[in-house]
Amino acid sequence: MFNDSAHGEEMASELREVISHAQKLIEATAGEIDDRTRAARAVLEERLAVAKVKCGELEGHLKNRLQDTDKLIREKPYYAIGGSFVIGLLLGWLMGRK
Repeated sequence: MFNDSAHGEEMASELREVISHAQKLIEATAGEIDDRTRAARAVLEERLAVAKVKCGELEGHLKNRLQDTDKLIREKPYYAIGGSFVIGLLLGWLMGRK
């Protein structure tokens, strides 16, 4: 099976880290009495819940797309090779122009 790209894993890892830091911030400000802090915590908790859901959806979508790509490459390897060759030619042509 096709492995997750390093870039996708890095982005998912960073997003999980941001969510973790936000959760720690919410926990650290639990005892604050200020109304602005409470309002900010409420907004942050709401946004954090949405981010967790979207992160899960994004990971699921990424896995589905990677599986589809893997299946296509295994079924039609010459299309993948030809497509890569054409893209390489176009990039070489564009980079060679001055």
